[in-house]
Amino acid sequence: MKVDTPPTIAFFPEASFGAALNCVGIARALRDRGARPVFICHAGFTGIFADYGFQEYHLPAADGSNDSTEDYWQSFIRRHLPHFNLAPIDQIETYVAPTWEAIVDTAVHAEAPLKAMLRSLGPDAIVLDNVVMFPAVAQAGCPWIRVISCAETELPDADVPPYLSGLAADDRAGRIDFLNRYTRAVAPAHARYNAFRRNHGLGPLEKGLFLEPSPHLNLMLTPTIVKRPRAQPLDPARFTYLEGCVRREGPFDLPDFPQNTGPLIYVSFGSLGAMDLALIERMLAVFAKIPGRFIVNVGGFQDAYRAVPDNVHLGEWFPQPSVVAMADLFIHHGGNNSYCEALWHGVPSLIMPYCWDGHDNAIRAEETGTGRALARASWTEESLTGAINDLLNDSDMKERLAMNARDMARRPGVDEAADRILALAVPSAKREKETTL
Repeated sequence: MKVDTPPTIAFFPEASFGAALNCVGIARALRDRGARPVFICHAGFTGIFADYGFQEYHLPAADGSNDSTEDYWQSFIRRHLPHFNLAPIDQIETYVAPTWEAIVDTAVHAEAPLKAMLRSLGPDAIVLDNVVMFPAVAQAGCPWIRVISCAETELPDADVPPYLSGLAADDRAGRIDFLNRYTRAVAPAHARYNAFRRNHGLGPLEKGLFLEPSPHLNLMLTPTIVKRPRAQPLDPARFTYLEGCVRREGPFDLPDFPQNTGPLIYVSFGSLGAMDLALIERMLAVFAKIPGRFIVNVGGFQDAYRAVPDNVHLGEWFPQPSVVAMADLFIHHGGNNSYCEALWHGVPSLIMPYCWDGHDNAIRAEETGTGRALARASWTEESLTGAINDLLNDSDMKERLAMNARDMARRPGVDEAADRILALAVPSAKREKETTL
């Protein structure tokens, strides 16, 4: 569908590559339909969206320093690496609560420049892919769309395990314990955030919540195969389940392996997970003994690895969707983008979560027969090797994933998202005319 007057759609993803690249896929579909997508980005993401041909608008660093948002979060994650060995419930006080404090800081510091930027830009719709609400977005005078690009647990429901808990669907007792500790630990950040909202004309949110559903449209990156039953079904007029939201990337040329045989296994723990050098070094030693070819994303730390097995190829960046499409197995941290890309291409997942919704996706992979979970701290050479071999040889899972991949391909999430956004994006000139009538 083409539009006569190109509406301006402002994308505002959080400062993570998962959200950023998810938005790129939707923005490309909008551009194909004649719209004008632009990106508002945090310091440190300059050039990421321009490389895909989109105009960028840059927010200043939070404190006016030269440190980028990306550098800030890398430093934050590095300090918290030891906490990722803990169970999800024990990460609440050590990692989750400090993370919410940092996220609230980000929202507070971004508010004034974001408000000025939106006033100048005058978008016809705003796409917010984040975990926290910015008053400037709600008050921009145009529809705003929330993208839930984390696990579906981000939207609470009586029949859905708590967000970030990694709990099984039937663990009712565990939910009570987790929620009690969670709401108590995040209470200071939540109180500070609600005060910030009140100061900027927004009402408070219920305890533990930092982002409300959009009154206009909410896009959920939850393929049908992993969708959770809900006690209160979501209104389909406001909530759209997407069959993933996988972007296209350029072709990937396989590197030459000295012994070019065996299954292809792709390993990536995301841009922040790549900082766990000790974990990846342990895994490389195991990979050396497995008859297969391993492509491992190590971010900007490639020079830190000296003894790299012949059947392993390291790199600081790969066109992930293109690599996953060629892989027989994807080992990852459970980030929702990675999990959806594996599902889209019919590839089994071995999820080794370290934080956030990775725990939720790991248990969901087990529950739905779309992958396996393996604790990142307590695995042994035998358990890692066994999990890899089991997944490579599970013919029932392969058949289930192949069938699901065909279903997802028939309903591309990026196209569904673009069509729903365009239906809301009334050009500003028309909105002003309707307002005066």
